[in-house]
Amino acid sequence: MRRHDRIRTGWGVTGAALALTLVTGCEGLDGDGASSPGGGAEAPAAGQAVSPLRNPDGTEPGLAPVTGDKPKATARELIDGLRTKGRGPRTGYDRDEFGYAWMDTADGVPLARNGCDTRNDLLKRDGQDLRFRSGSDCVVVAMTLDDPYTRTTIEWRKQEAGEVQIDHVVPLSYSWQMGSSRWAESKREQLANDPLNLLPVQGRANSAKGDSGPASWLPPDKSIRCAYAVRFAQVAVKYELAVTAPDRQEMLRQCGG
Repeated sequence: MRRHDRIRTGWGVTGAALALTLVTGCEGLDGDGASSPGGGAEAPAAGQAVSPLRNPDGTEPGLAPVTGDKPKATARELIDGLRTKGRGPRTGYDRDEFGYAWMDTADGVPLARNGCDTRNDLLKRDGQDLRFRSGSDCVVVAMTLDDPYTRTTIEWRKQEAGEVQIDHVVPLSYSWQMGSSRWAESKREQLANDPLNLLPVQGRANSAKGDSGPASWLPPDKSIRCAYAVRFAQVAVKYELAVTAPDRQEMLRQCGG
């Protein structure tokens, strides 16, 4: 077994500044989620999608559209701050380099070490009308999912598991080509299991995406594309990943830039 280096949790000066913008800049944003009479954001109902601008750690469900001038300006500021570089080779990439699939023991991510694997954590986060395996409060066997990528409702059953897949918003192969090949294994495990980088979506849409960046693939539902770009950027900032110049340009375009 390879020794896991302790993961660095700091985002760097740029990442921290952008994160602060997302947190402090969300108060009073037009058209980007409801607020309570006291001025705070209302807690979402079970499975109710939340804008990525109001969900910077990925623990709230789904992916709601980013609408309104102020939220889109915040989105463009985030995206515009991303570093760019060309994609490196895929040489040496293997899914196992990011730990075994859906491990509950990745350090430094929300929902880890709760006795439930990452996949089921995400199904519970985003699904509605959940049904669990008999005797379990972890293993989801049926649910309703409002798929953010296609704007369809999926009545999912475990017998047809592939109908819903967990998408890595920033694909692991993409991250490998952009520098994660040089990371400590523990940091790759974090990326692979971080709720910020994970969305349950329609299986066919996820398969069509592959390891594409936003310049090559965007969700079929146009109304969600700016939100998708924001989430892609949030992950890139957190993990100090560069994106390709065409990807950043397309992300800006989707948010009105």
